[in-house]
Amino acid sequence: MIKAKHHFVIYPFFQFYTKYLIRKNFDHIELISDFKDNGLPILIIANHISWWDGFWIMHLNLNLIHRKFHFMMLENQLKKHWYFNYSGAFSVNPGSRSVMESIDYAVTLLHNPRNMIFMFPQGAINSIYNDKIIFKNGIEKIIQKSNNEIQIILLANFVDYFSNPKPTVFMYLKGISSYELKNLDIRLVYNQFYVDSLETQKNKIS
Repeated sequence: MIKAKHHFVIYPFFQFYTKYLIRKNFDHIELISDFKDNGLPILIIANHISWWDGFWIMHLNLNLIHRKFHFMMLENQLKKHWYFNYSGAFSVNPGSRSVMESIDYAVTLLHNPRNMIFMFPQGAINSIYNDKIIFKNGIEKIIQKSNNEIQIILLANFVDYFSNPKPTVFMYLKGISSYELKNLDIRLVYNQFYVDSLETQKNKIS
């Protein structure tokens, strides 16, 4: 398992590069949020719709969450794109014995209120037009194994152009405590949030 690092040059460059790319490629990013910072470690659960997802979440972190950035990444992809390791990525290798090591490492990170982790339950990029998010294993185990309270952010990202030449990113956020989820199915909770967010987005006009 490859643990996350934050290189003194690469990590700030990733932050700078995020700002540059978003200014260049998007009209703006709109946050639709009930997030209130409780000073807890944060776990973000988000739909995975594009290459841009990590940059959007970095933007979210820089502008709203203000935590040390971490994310789980497939080990073969992290070895290929090694520079992400120096911007907070740690590895997971599905189907191997090291999966539990990755989960335990995520739980350890979430003991520190200065940290955040984002994860994509789908495990791969899926169409933006999906009306349901299929969860792979992992997130439920992290929530169950955490013995401290975590602030969980449910995140749904959508993109629309309307009458602009550049797209706008709409980021829907809902905060919830891990203690509230102990006896609930995170898959059902997230998908209800996702469907509600999608309906709101469908009703937007330019």
